[in-house]
Amino acid sequence: MSAVHGERYRAVMSDIQTPERTSAIVIGAGQTGLAAAYWLNRLRVPCIVLDQNARVGDQWRHRYDSLRLNTPASWDGLPGMRFPGPSFSFPTGQDMGDFLDAYARSLHLDVRTRVTVHSVDRQADGHWQVTSEDATFISDAVVVAIGGENRPHVPPFANRLDPGIRQLHSSDYHHPAQLLPGSVLVVGAGQSGADLAVEAARAGHDTTLAGRINGEVPVPLESGRMRLAAPVLWFLARYVLTTRTRRGRRMQSEVRVSGTPLVRVHRVDLDAAGVDLTEQHVTGTLDGMPVLADGRVLDVANVIWCTGFGHDFGLIHPSVADETGWPADVGGVVPALPGLYFVGLIFQRGFYSMLIHGAGIDARYIAHQVARRLSGSGVRPIRDLDAVVVE
Repeated sequence: MSAVHGERYRAVMSDIQTPERTSAIVIGAGQTGLAAAYWLNRLRVPCIVLDQNARVGDQWRHRYDSLRLNTPASWDGLPGMRFPGPSFSFPTGQDMGDFLDAYARSLHLDVRTRVTVHSVDRQADGHWQVTSEDATFISDAVVVAIGGENRPHVPPFANRLDPGIRQLHSSDYHHPAQLLPGSVLVVGAGQSGADLAVEAARAGHDTTLAGRINGEVPVPLESGRMRLAAPVLWFLARYVLTTRTRRGRRMQSEVRVSGTPLVRVHRVDLDAAGVDLTEQHVTGTLDGMPVLADGRVLDVANVIWCTGFGHDFGLIHPSVADETGWPADVGGVVPALPGLYFVGLIFQRGFYSMLIHGAGIDARYIAHQVARRLSGSGVRPIRDLDAVVVE
């Protein structure tokens, strides 16, 4: 081999990634992914957490500035670490992001940031290969913690709106200063839609909120009555509205399609702020302006799409999705693809799965499933696991 060919050979070989091997890979460093890593560590299952953000918790920091959690601080801790602050205070998104960062650091979780996973592939020998732009990993198990909805959704006719209208998806909206002078249409009457409609109206914009409200929690969130009602609501979310009950399974289907009830902002708050609430859906455009189902044309300067996110699990091979587009899982376990697990799916095992307070419960369950699968590889579960759960 000539010197020139030798240099080329070494250059090519240096570009070939040597896979890093570990027992488990967790994809996503949100609350559910970090909780899963915590329990895997407790079960002595070596794991690596991969996250595309620059800093742990950025998925919370990047949301709209006025966001406050719908659960009090006493419900916002994760296994092994309580949320700091008064128990009945309601943290901001920034607070939650900082807590997740502190959680990962204080518990010495192996989190790799700035890693965007491009594919998760089951190998012929039963292992899993996780590939990013700069690294490849081989593991016995993969826990997907990227949430049940991970792709911003806007209707196809959005590109037919007048180019002079400022359009923002809720994931891109941060504060009212982003809005043009003039009226605002908020599309989608879920929790973020109600929040942003009130915020736009209070900032001086004539605001219309279009969409059907899927019920309301009947007690004001920060009231004394809520303090009394909270244990009852948690009991319902934890033990009644679960996939083990007929009512819970019906609610799972409804929530995954229609969203959750309003918690912080209610109809009375929309009225007080001067928001024009209509349950007519936005169905298209006319001369560049949005049109409601009843034919009403809205002359607006801004549209905020609070239309949620599409679920996309296309990075996993072979395909994990069923006819609904959701993973064909049983409580986060995928029977057809041994070694593949989920945490953080909408209503994964119960209504509680959507609450930070419930992240550790589902994560503990999945960690046990991983440990059971790997038990022949020297994983040694601890006996006091249940005793150290922070709920």
